[in-house]
Amino acid sequence: MTIRTPLCDLLGIDIPIGNAGMAGGTALAPLAAAVSMAGGLGAIGGIDQRGPAFLREQIHAVRAATDRPFSVNLIAWILDVAPAFLDVCIEERVPSVTMSFGDAGPHIARTKDAGITVIRQVQTIAAAREAVAQGVDVIIAQGGEAGGHTGSVATMALVPQVVDLAGEIPVIAAGGIADGRGLVAALALGAQGVIMGTRFVASEECTTSAHEHREKIIAASADDTIFTDVFDIVDGMKWPAGISGRSIKTVFAAEWHGRESDLVALRAEIMAESGTPNEAPVRAHSAYAGQSAGLIHDVKPAAAIMRDIAAEAEAVLAKLRT
Repeated sequence: MTIRTPLCDLLGIDIPIGNAGMAGGTALAPLAAAVSMAGGLGAIGGIDQRGPAFLREQIHAVRAATDRPFSVNLIAWILDVAPAFLDVCIEERVPSVTMSFGDAGPHIARTKDAGITVIRQVQTIAAAREAVAQGVDVIIAQGGEAGGHTGSVATMALVPQVVDLAGEIPVIAAGGIADGRGLVAALALGAQGVIMGTRFVASEECTTSAHEHREKIIAASADDTIFTDVFDIVDGMKWPAGISGRSIKTVFAAEWHGRESDLVALRAEIMAESGTPNEAPVRAHSAYAGQSAGLIHDVKPAAAIMRDIAAEAEAVLAKLRT
């Protein structure tokens, strides 16, 4: 038995699993290509300080490795000030674009006009309602268990409500999913697939940008994450209301969470510790990861991750039928 949903036909994939398009150089061409070659939806984190030219290079690198479909993840509020990232996607005619965080509306029509599938990630019911009105092709319902930037509504509550709103639009679940049990649970909630970030950070093809990122994830349990604005303050990033970052609770996060106003005042001093311009010192690096970290105990190839999750999901479904 192979787990397959209508989403697979829409996106041209074989397994309803994809990697999160983690920005900042985490989800680059090697990871996206590996996931796509394994039959899933590989994703590039399209927003990167190296700029639109670097994104074009990553798109070319994925295409050099595989002719399978992939997606480029773009952050809507950054597109408002840096539309060239979307320009590259349209010029390259990528198979799909995933838009997250902020009002994607101004960017959706021109993306669809270019014949590109539009996937929108949402963290609230209000945003899901907006996505339906905008005519997106697929919705990702990202629960607050997710790593990195996310909202506060839990996956178990968010996904079925988004499914009910979406009607014929396929919904993908994200947040707190790292194994076959999570995939089956997502399907039971009405989703047609899953997106995973934390599980794929602990893959051989992922380019981790944080100090000992994988090691922190493998050592963590669900109790060890923190939902905080600390790292955004250090990075000088102002995200939309209701969006914060979930990270492993580092020493730096524990020190400054709840003292955000003090951190704002000392930001310049902390950044001066770094030897790299516009980059935080190592002690202030995030270790973005979701509450699924406690389910992750190893680093292995992305294809093996997908194979094992699909096999476990099939075994779970078979057991449920007995």
